[in-house]
Amino acid sequence: MRRLVASLGMYDAPAVQWANDRIWAVLGERLRAAGMADVPEALDRSRPPDVLWDDPDLLFGQSCGYPLMTAYRDRLIYVAMPSYAVPGCVAGAYRSRIVVRDDDPAEALSELRGRRAAINDRQSNSGMNLFRAAVAPLAGGKPFFAAVVETGSHAASVQAVIDGAADVAAIDTVSFAHRQRDDPAGAARVRTIGWTEATAGLPFVTGAGTRDDEVRLLRAALAETLADPETAAAREALFIDGLARLSLRRYGHILTLERRAVRAGYPVLA
Repeated sequence: MRRLVASLGMYDAPAVQWANDRIWAVLGERLRAAGMADVPEALDRSRPPDVLWDDPDLLFGQSCGYPLMTAYRDRLIYVAMPSYAVPGCVAGAYRSRIVVRDDDPAEALSELRGRRAAINDRQSNSGMNLFRAAVAPLAGGKPFFAAVVETGSHAASVQAVIDGAADVAAIDTVSFAHRQRDDPAGAARVRTIGWTEATAGLPFVTGAGTRDDEVRLLRAALAETLADPETAAAREALFIDGLARLSLRRYGHILTLERRAVRAGYPVLA
């Protein structure tokens, strides 16, 4: 017997948990009304997202595009891509801001050789893969930074730059929009000196145990949910303005950027 779970842990700071709960409440009710059994009543916040991605009974979640195309390629099924109404996001694509402290004299990434970088996770597209792709042409096949510290989250990477533990970080533009709204004074203490390339954004996914007919039902119910006036306030809080018409093939550019970095002699952000 399956024990289905749901998670929306990628953009789930305390200030917007109510919004994710609302999205799931409406979506879950639609799934039940369509005849799906064992739909969970609430989102699972007891386990981190990457642990839930490993659960074949994950009914609904959101993942980072890089692990979707690499370590979790056979464990997650692509459902759909939300579109976000923030700077740097267009038609489902997103990018990262390259940020430094507000008083740092650097005006470009090329000026940060030998400085310290912060990344949220080595498996992150926005915090590592896009950052690596931006640094690779500058590195000349050699380490570019004096040190790279792994912080565990984009919020922690911003804080590391503010506190002086790092000099530069690549921050997912949706995460940064949340920081600007929820902590405008903190967000103002860093300055954007550039942008990474764009790739498809963070997809909604389901676990490997989900049947094809259930995936189709998820897609249909999700489209209805994100057009439902009952979720309007929640969507606004999460900066979601609908679903983008993207296929899984669009995520291939994530691997293209990785291959470019490898060919440039820069396989590891360092």
